[in-house]
Amino acid sequence: MSNNHLQEKDSTTDPEKDSVYRDGLSAIIPGDKHGWLSHPLAKSLLSWGVEERGTIPVPEEQRMDTQYYKIFFLWFSMSFNILSFSAGTIGPIAFELGLRDSCLVILFFNILACALPAYLNTWGPRIGMRQMVQSRYSFGYFGVIIPTILNLICISGFNILNGILGGQALASVSGNMSWDVGIVIIFVIALLISFMGYRVLNWYERISWFPVLIAFLVVLGVGGKNLYNGQPAEPASAAAILNFASVIAGFVITYSPMASDFTMYYSPTVPQSRIFWYAYMGYLVPIVLLQCLGAAAVLAAPNVPSWHEGYGTEGNVGGLLEAMLGPVGNFGKFLTVLLSLSVTSNIAGALYSICFNFQVMIPAMSRVPRYVFSIVGTVIALPLSIVGAHRFYAALTDFLSLIGYWASAYGAILLVEHHYFRKGDFSTYDHAIWNVPGRLPWGAAALTAGILSFALIIPCMNQVWYQGPIGITSGDIGFEIAFPLAALLYIPLRKLELKYQNTKQ
Repeated sequence: MSNNHLQEKDSTTDPEKDSVYRDGLSAIIPGDKHGWLSHPLAKSLLSWGVEERGTIPVPEEQRMDTQYYKIFFLWFSMSFNILSFSAGTIGPIAFELGLRDSCLVILFFNILACALPAYLNTWGPRIGMRQMVQSRYSFGYFGVIIPTILNLICISGFNILNGILGGQALASVSGNMSWDVGIVIIFVIALLISFMGYRVLNWYERISWFPVLIAFLVVLGVGGKNLYNGQPAEPASAAAILNFASVIAGFVITYSPMASDFTMYYSPTVPQSRIFWYAYMGYLVPIVLLQCLGAAAVLAAPNVPSWHEGYGTEGNVGGLLEAMLGPVGNFGKFLTVLLSLSVTSNIAGALYSICFNFQVMIPAMSRVPRYVFSIVGTVIALPLSIVGAHRFYAALTDFLSLIGYWASAYGAILLVEHHYFRKGDFSTYDHAIWNVPGRLPWGAAALTAGILSFALIIPCMNQVWYQGPIGITSGDIGFEIAFPLAALLYIPLRKLELKYQNTKQ
């Protein structure tokens, strides 16, 4: 182990030096001994169960949550919604794949891509830090701002897509409601949940999946016979399969930069395998099932007049689901409302995680209570959802294809740092230096490895707006290249960084 890491491990910290600790799942704001925390409103919010803790690490003695199953339900509910359903429709719509090929791509690439975020979930109980705070131990105090900005874009992008889908579905039930009004309702509900924080969010995620399951079971019951009437497809090309694979991987792998945000309160004694499999199955099961159902439904829609009319020319997924539930009358409309609300689980979780990204991006914002940034995230995504509501498929395909590249490189750098340089020793993530720039890695190695990896990623891209010389022949293999290339580049660059950083210290 390097001298730098040994130096980190031997450091000690005095929690009362710059922060206020409260019992249990308490709120902490750095340097706020006589500020906001003493305000009557802040005390009232805390008494109501609102979580204020932002980016401050959780000491080991305060990691007491042993209800580990909650992480399964959190990821299950966040993924069990109509956005997963709509992502499955991209294979037939954008890449002209048949049902068999779409489902095989969905299954195989989700099996691979779910592993990275599931594994990063296991770091939370051991380290007690938010995911982007952990990333400072690879990217540095200032260097981590770059992946944080990228993650903010990803989270906001998913919120926009979820808002559009939820608003469409909600509006499809009532002919008098516009998509815009539906989008506003969806965001208000999600904001209230994320505002409350850890306890309320986990409670909501434990129950919100069940009515959605009932709705999808009814969809299968009344419309299942039509799913076999899909239009025959041409034999799939390798390029089409890999392009769709890029979309599928981008859908789930970008959970990685927010993984530990939800597990840092768990007891550090929990076996890593337990957290891994809870998280892995929480991703895999709902995503695969709903993406395959989405592919089957959109292929069958042209042969079922009511489905075709509901789906329309603008790709109205909410309208398609409302049409599929049409045979059960008003009960079908009620179920469509439940399906529209399914996206609130994802948006609420994303708005919760977005808070810590703002605080890492602008460290001075750590003094601002966590829940304020739930409001900021809503203010950003809500108007963009309304503006982009009529360009859903173009936005969804471009967005999901693009975001997988950086997240793949990001994950590779974290894994190499942890297993190669820190020898898998979680005690080297010293809480005493989480906000001390001079004691953290410079971050030059991580940023350079990530940037240099794009020298090969870009030629391997195959997007609507750009086709690289390799990607145009092979199909999009950018995210497959990003992971091993960033890992290989990081090793010599990090060794060089350690050499010069240890010399300077």
